[in-house]
Amino acid sequence: MTDLPQSQVGWLGTGRMGSMLVRRLLAAGLDVSVYNRTKAKAGPLAADGAKVVDRAADLARARVVFVMVGTSQNLMDALLGPDGLLAGDEDAAPAIVIDLSTVSVEASAAVRAGLAARGTQFLAAPVMGNPRVAAAGKLTFAVSGDPAAAAEARPYLDILGAGASYVGPGEVARTVKLCHNLLLGVVMQSLSEVTMLAQKAGVSRQAFLACINDSVMGSMFTRYKSPALVNLDFHATFTSELLRKDFDLGLAAAREHEVPMPVAALVHQIVQGLVGNGYGQQDFATMIQLQARASGVELVSEDVDVPDGLEPASAAGARSDSTGSNINVSDSAVSDTAGSVNPASSSTA
Repeated sequence: MTDLPQSQVGWLGTGRMGSMLVRRLLAAGLDVSVYNRTKAKAGPLAADGAKVVDRAADLARARVVFVMVGTSQNLMDALLGPDGLLAGDEDAAPAIVIDLSTVSVEASAAVRAGLAARGTQFLAAPVMGNPRVAAAGKLTFAVSGDPAAAAEARPYLDILGAGASYVGPGEVARTVKLCHNLLLGVVMQSLSEVTMLAQKAGVSRQAFLACINDSVMGSMFTRYKSPALVNLDFHATFTSELLRKDFDLGLAAAREHEVPMPVAALVHQIVQGLVGNGYGQQDFATMIQLQARASGVELVSEDVDVPDGLEPASAAGARSDSTGSNINVSDSAVSDTAGSVNPASSSTA
């Protein structure tokens, strides 16, 4: 594991994902202080070695503070509000704040300006992955902000996940996260179509997806969605309604930047069909249900054990540089052509 420049870390927001990531830092030997607006939700982390503080401002003297909250307003309140991180002594402010949330570009820019006034660098680093991916140590991050701050943040992000890509200045990581979620929808629709073709030709979904997952077309995504497609368990990791919101925003960004997206536009209407057919609060893997209906097939669970490829990884055994962390702060990564978009969504597949 890369030596960390600072062992004391602050953490704001200990929901399901946040708590899981705090435990990875603790397992790696860091001294972590945590704050959550509802203190009881942070309490269980004390048993794992975290210090639970009474105020967000109690974290301000840590060099690095992570934030993981649900909404843009939550972020504004947690950092700049009257009970927020900077609400204490005027000379107390962290060197770097790393926001893992999915929030609007506008909120992100406002927080960046507020923190800069106190001498704090702000990194937008939205996560890509769901809690099961986090538990396996396979989250990835898009990082934007000051290149030197991104380089300092790298060892911490190495502990939390499997890769952090520096994508440019300012808020451009929010754009990357939005593009990522557009791709999720397009891939899931394509996967649903070919799976139904294979089934109607006489191949079980389990056999077809096992073949795909072992092929050059297989990926972490196709593997961890395979159990849902085979056994029709659509417990949500990312709801169809949230995906619809991302497609709304993504296509608005495409219009802003004059980028044609004909495939994404079609999938947008399919996602709207999911919501209209009552699948809004279920996982967006229910795309296969619409595809089956259009194909004249009534789906039934195949009721077989399907591996999802998400074997948990130990935080204490966090990967070394040889595994390919790719925060790259070269000048070529900083591009004025990377534009901002409107608010991003609040979740990830």
